[in-house]
Amino acid sequence: MCGICGAAWTSDSPGIDPTTLDRMVDVLAHRGPDDRGTYIETGLALGHRRLSIIDLSPLARQPMISDDGTLRIVFNGEIYNFESLRKELVAKGHRFRSESDTEVLLHLYAEDGEKMLSKLNGMFSLAIDDTKTRRFFFARDRLGKKPFFYRLEKDRVLFASELKSILQVEGISREIDPTALDDYLTYQYVPHPKTIFRGINKLPPGHFAVWQDGRFSITKYWNPDFNLEDANRSYADWSEELRSLLTDAVQLRLRSDVPLGAFLSGGIDSSIITGLAQRLSTKKIRTFSIGFPQKHYDETAFARKASEKSGTDHTELIVTPDIHGILDKLVEHYDEPFADSSAIPTLVLSELTRRSVTVALSGDGGDELFAGYQRYQAVKLGERVDILPHCVRKFLAGPMRSLIPASTQQKSTPRRLKRFFEALGMEPMERYLQWIAIFNRQRRNELYSVELAQQIGDHDSVGFLEDAATFCSQRDVVSRTSLIDVQTYLPCDILTKVDVASMACSLEVRAPLLDYRLVEFAARIPVAHKIHGRTGKFIFRDTFRELLPPEIETRGKMGFGVPIDDWFRGPLKNFVREILLDRRTTERGLFRLETVGKLLDDHFSNRFDHAYRIWALLVLELWMRRWMP
Repeated sequence: MCGICGAAWTSDSPGIDPTTLDRMVDVLAHRGPDDRGTYIETGLALGHRRLSIIDLSPLARQPMISDDGTLRIVFNGEIYNFESLRKELVAKGHRFRSESDTEVLLHLYAEDGEKMLSKLNGMFSLAIDDTKTRRFFFARDRLGKKPFFYRLEKDRVLFASELKSILQVEGISREIDPTALDDYLTYQYVPHPKTIFRGINKLPPGHFAVWQDGRFSITKYWNPDFNLEDANRSYADWSEELRSLLTDAVQLRLRSDVPLGAFLSGGIDSSIITGLAQRLSTKKIRTFSIGFPQKHYDETAFARKASEKSGTDHTELIVTPDIHGILDKLVEHYDEPFADSSAIPTLVLSELTRRSVTVALSGDGGDELFAGYQRYQAVKLGERVDILPHCVRKFLAGPMRSLIPASTQQKSTPRRLKRFFEALGMEPMERYLQWIAIFNRQRRNELYSVELAQQIGDHDSVGFLEDAATFCSQRDVVSRTSLIDVQTYLPCDILTKVDVASMACSLEVRAPLLDYRLVEFAARIPVAHKIHGRTGKFIFRDTFRELLPPEIETRGKMGFGVPIDDWFRGPLKNFVREILLDRRTTERGLFRLETVGKLLDDHFSNRFDHAYRIWALLVLELWMRRWMP
């Protein structure tokens, strides 16, 4: 696990100098505290920070150059099947100096070129300079676990694991993209391929890019058939293959030359991953969980039960975070505005875990693959309502919404019902966005200044979901929605959150549930095996039932959250008001002051729970104060 950066340029560009490359590398030190390396020549610069996981010897250092000098690589991630790939390459006559997966990538590219990507099982972003073909090759793993930012110019391309590395190059504009800002306030993240800055992009998951003779092209290499559902297999067959695939995925991810542990929240996913890891390990797995003094947000009792069931060596910590300190860390490490408040416990958990181990397993992906989110129940109900004519649904939306007393709308269940009824008259994608949006379309229109609204123009954030929907358009509505989340919410929110928080602490996190073979398999499972009544993830729970304590097997979904609603009515109340209504904030001219003021007043007076909207605005303003000139 590492941080990478660099550039390629033609003779018409000044390129970058060694001092600039050093700055690009050094701001990534947290991603790789164990070593650093640079390589620079005419037309090429490569930089690397190393977190040593596999082959701790100097032979595994990067940038790495092939024996014949024609290939140069920088690579971030882990290739879990590199040993089997290495054996195949040795059989073809390849010879190796190190035991690293990086060297396997060099030889595999020499053998297969871009086709090598179909053979890789892992998480990665990489850049390879091929002097024979005069091409610069970039790639990102199928699910987007590892980030890849780039800036394309007329005669130069820059790339890095983090935005802040590219910003070390002189002359890089920090002009905000208004449509990216609109997307951020919709989704709580900036979706690929955009970044918050004009002119800098993210390589989408499952894509590779080629820069050759000043020309740049992007190709999607992972094309699973998300429309394929196999209805002819028995439930027992599905369950048996699920057990086999996940067991192998966990086994592959236990390979490490440094101490390894696991995140254990006490939920279904992390409990199963931990149980399998302990069963496959020859020694006790170290597990880690955190809790909060507020009981509603504390899962430590469940984590303790899961640890006892699996027999792990468990560490837990009840924390009262230094919120101001955490906010500073969030805007420092999340180079774009990022408003998922669960980044706070993820960062604290990563800090706790890194004190003891360098690698941790996680349960990320279970809810998307096996329909575990509560919102999928709403999607299913919405499909039934869709049998009514559109005009009838639109007519019913108002009266049904008015049945919910205003005095109860700050509570979770009435608030969800209100949002459900509000969206009755919408088309499915627009309705789903209405349910998941931080600021829905109406609230954004009320929030934006005239100037910002004009800059955004006719941009429509729902397009991000609609593009993902094209790959699963023939599926039932729940499967389609969960597969949209696999392509959008999972890489842009969940995996970004974990990657940034963990790498800020120099911790590698591996997600067995996101082994691409398991993802392709789970996508084909009929929804009837995933949802039974109001219970999601049924086949997942049922297949690994022996690993779950009864208290966890039957518990409902609980997010990895923090009590920001209480904080904003208590210790952060004055801080939030001062920041969001400060002259420095309002003079940016982005938002209507009266709308922001009403948002705060409604929340502070307990008339409505606007915690996530306030959090999004607070993170945005603090990010601007840190990153904007």
